[in-house]
Amino acid sequence: MSSSTNLPLSQTPQTLFASIDIGTNSFKLLIIRAYPTGKFHTITRLKQPVVLGRDFFSSSDSPPRISTHSQSRSLDSLLYFKTVIDSHRIDREHTRAVATQAVREADNQREFIECVKEKTGFEVDVLSGEDEARFAYLGVLQFLPVFEKLVLCVDIGGGSTEFVIGKEGKIVFCESLKLGHVSLSEKFVTSGGEFDILKMRECVRMVVEESGLVEKVKRCGFEVAVGSSGTIRAIEKAVFKGYCQYFVDNVGLLGDCRRDWRLSREDLKGVVERLLCRGAEGESVRRERFFKRRSEFIVAGAVLLEEIFGLLGIEEMEVSGYGLGEGIIAERLGMVFDGYDLNANARWRSVVRLAMRFNGKKRIKSAAQCASIAKDIFEGLRKCDGLDSDQAKLIASLDEKDLEYLEAACLLHNIGLFISKKGYHKQSYRIVMNGDQLYGYSAEEIKLIALLAKYHRKKLPKFGHASSKDFSEEKFRILCAIMRVSVNLQQNEWLNVQEIKILHSHESFKLVIGEEKDLPFLPGTPQPTAEDIGAELRLELEYFKSVFKQELLIVLVPSGSSTDSNDNIACERDVNH
Repeated sequence: MSSSTNLPLSQTPQTLFASIDIGTNSFKLLIIRAYPTGKFHTITRLKQPVVLGRDFFSSSDSPPRISTHSQSRSLDSLLYFKTVIDSHRIDREHTRAVATQAVREADNQREFIECVKEKTGFEVDVLSGEDEARFAYLGVLQFLPVFEKLVLCVDIGGGSTEFVIGKEGKIVFCESLKLGHVSLSEKFVTSGGEFDILKMRECVRMVVEESGLVEKVKRCGFEVAVGSSGTIRAIEKAVFKGYCQYFVDNVGLLGDCRRDWRLSREDLKGVVERLLCRGAEGESVRRERFFKRRSEFIVAGAVLLEEIFGLLGIEEMEVSGYGLGEGIIAERLGMVFDGYDLNANARWRSVVRLAMRFNGKKRIKSAAQCASIAKDIFEGLRKCDGLDSDQAKLIASLDEKDLEYLEAACLLHNIGLFISKKGYHKQSYRIVMNGDQLYGYSAEEIKLIALLAKYHRKKLPKFGHASSKDFSEEKFRILCAIMRVSVNLQQNEWLNVQEIKILHSHESFKLVIGEEKDLPFLPGTPQPTAEDIGAELRLELEYFKSVFKQELLIVLVPSGSSTDSNDNIACERDVNH
C-alpha cells in the first residue's frame, strides 16, 4: 500500500471516493479525498496481482474462461478491498468497480460478475474498450497540464492497449486493440522461459495494421503523446533511475516529484536493449529486483511500446502518474460537484512540482506546514460569528479560489532559498513570475501568487501592488495578512501549529494555539514566553489589525486542550496583555 504526501488542500467540504479496477494483470483500489474546486489527493492505493489473463491467453483451443482458482483469488482481493473501503466509511454511491479486457472476453463473464456481487456487494461494470480509453484520458487530465492540447493517450494493459485522442476533456477518437503485456508474454514465451521477440513484434505490427490505427491517428493528428499505464510508468522510472547503467540510482523520498515524467524514443530503445541482454550475468536477477512483480511481463510491455512509438511516429512521450482509476473518479466528481473543473488538479500539481523542484525535503515540509496554518486561519475567519457589517463583507468576499492562491503562495514562498538566503523572498517572486511553470493560471493569478510570496516577510506591501481587473487590493491585503502570520508562526518551534483555532468576540479576533511542552531545552536556556512570541509577531499583528480593523490576540493553551469556544480560553495567557 502507498499513500500520497499530505500536501495542504482545502478541507471544506471534502468527500472520499473509491475506484476498483479489475484488470487483466492486477486488481487496483484507489481512494481519494476530493474537493469541489477540482483538487484531490490520494489517500490509499492498493494493488493485488491476481493475473486473470493467465487462464486463457496461453491457450486458444477453447473459449476463454476465468478459472475457479482465479475466481477465488479475485474474491479474496475484492473482499480485502471492501474491508478497506468500509474502514474509511465511503458511501456506496461514491464507489465504482469496473472490469476490463480479461472479464470483457471471458466466456463466463456473467457468472463471475454475479458471484462478485453476491460475495462482496460490488456491482461491477464491464467497460468497453472505448470506455476504458476514455477513462484513461480523463485520468491523464488530472495529472498533466495537457487539457488545452490535442492529446494522444496510450494505455497498455494486461490484455489490451487503448488509444484515445482528446482535447479539453472531449474525445476525438478512440480505439482498443487486443495487445497487452500479459497476453503477449503468455503467447510468445518459449519452453526455455525466453521470449520469441521477432514473432512478438510481427504480431504487434499485424494487429495494428489490420486495425487501420496508423491512418486514423494521422487523420486526427496530435500535439503531444501521453502514456498512462503502469507498464509505461515503470519504463519511465527505469530511465529516471538509470536502469540502463551499471548502477541504479536509488533516489530519495522526493525523487519521484523531480522526475521529468517523459520518455524519448532513445530512452525506450536503451531500456529494451537492456531487457533483451540474453546471457548477461545476473541480468534476470537484476530485472526482478528492479521491476519486482512487473518483471514477468515488462519485456513484452517494453517491446509493445517500442513498436507503438515506431508505428505512430512518436519521438517523445509524456508519462502520467494517473490513469484509469483517477479517470473513473473524475467522472463521478463531475456528477457530484456542480461546475467541477477537470483542469484543477493538474493546475495544483504544477504548484507542487515547482515547489519540489527548488526545495528539499526539509523546506517542503516547512512550506506545507505554513500552508496548513494559513488554511486553518482562512477557514476560521470564514466561520467567525458576530462580525460587524464591514468585516462580514470583507470576509464574505473570500472563496475557494482565494484559498488556492494562498496555499500556492505558501508552498512557493521559500523557493528563493535555492538561489540565495539573502533577499530570498524576492528570488521567490522572480521564479514564480518568470519560470513559466504554473499551468492553468492566468497572468493575473500568477502575479497575485508571486506578490504574496514576495511580501510574506520584511517590508509591508504598498498600495497598487495587487490592483488588477481580477483581484482588488483589498483581497490581496487580506491574503497577505493571513500569510505573514502563518509564516511567522510556522517558524516558531515552541508552538504546536497542529492545534490552531480562530475565534471572534466583539473586542477582538483570537488565534488559539497549543503550546509545545515536549521540546528539549539547552542547559540555561529558558522557554520563550508568550511576550517573546508576541514581540516576534508585532509587525504581522499590526498589519492584521490594519486590514481587519480589529486586533488579533494570540492565545496559548496547553497542547491537547479544547479550543472550541471563548469560554475555554478565558483563563489562558495571551501575548498581547
